[in-house]
Amino acid sequence: MIIAGFDVSAESAAATDWAAAEAWRRGLPLEIVQAWPGSPGKSPGTGEAEAWGRQRLADQADRIRTRFPDLDVLATYVPDDPVTVLEAAAERATVLVLGSRGLGALRGFVVGSVSQQVLGHAPCPVVLVRDDPAAPARDRLVDGPPPTATAAPGVVLGLDLDHPSEQVLAFAFEAAALRRVPLTAVHAWEPPPGSEYMTFAAIASMDEELAADERRRLDGALAPWRQRHPDLRVVTELLRGHAGVTLVDAAAHAGLLVIGARHRSSPLGAHLGPVAHAVIHHVGCPVAVVPSR
Repeated sequence: MIIAGFDVSAESAAATDWAAAEAWRRGLPLEIVQAWPGSPGKSPGTGEAEAWGRQRLADQADRIRTRFPDLDVLATYVPDDPVTVLEAAAERATVLVLGSRGLGALRGFVVGSVSQQVLGHAPCPVVLVRDDPAAPARDRLVDGPPPTATAAPGVVLGLDLDHPSEQVLAFAFEAAALRRVPLTAVHAWEPPPGSEYMTFAAIASMDEELAADERRRLDGALAPWRQRHPDLRVVTELLRGHAGVTLVDAAAHAGLLVIGARHRSSPLGAHLGPVAHAVIHHVGCPVAVVPSR
């Protein structure tokens, strides 16, 4: 099941649009979950706010049913804390889809620390979607269900070769195959600390050797997945530089960016690494954060 969070914001509406198209592609039901309805001038928890929020939820579900008449759509209102609701949803979802403000703090169905808690604990892939008027029509429900083939922007995979993940690779290859678009696998690497003090000739020789080694590792990680998807066009990009910066640049024209995230614990609770943090705040296209093990 694909589950989307909806809090009546424009970002969460875009998230439900994206989720509907994804559910249609995968042949899965869609559930739209609302945990905290409210509107300007109405206090959350009041009967007026609850009625208003539920009506917006029903309207959004009806809108999606109109565009996707064959899609099984369930609208659920849960009078509980958003973190509790979202984490419970993530336990039973194939993919959890949330609205994202993009640059700056996450918004949509998750606000402030809520987003970090959900992303830090979710056992399923979480896709963050911005409210972008330029988004492809198939994901914004402008003209109905997505076509079976399209010249849509491709899928970009940010691959960490030091911590390769079958879950991340599987999600990225499946996403590209479902959309029938190319997959670009990006791996960023940096020279070892202290190399800046070497001579130019030594640096050039070392960079060439390291790049060749990273290329072999990248090709080796992708080889079995290329065999499983022989009809999928896979492009590889080996980029020298910080992973967060290179991925933001690489995803500038992507339709979807897929990254892995290792859940880390600290005295302040679970959180994501610096690369995932940079990407979810500065990439304009939808970002799929896939837990890696």
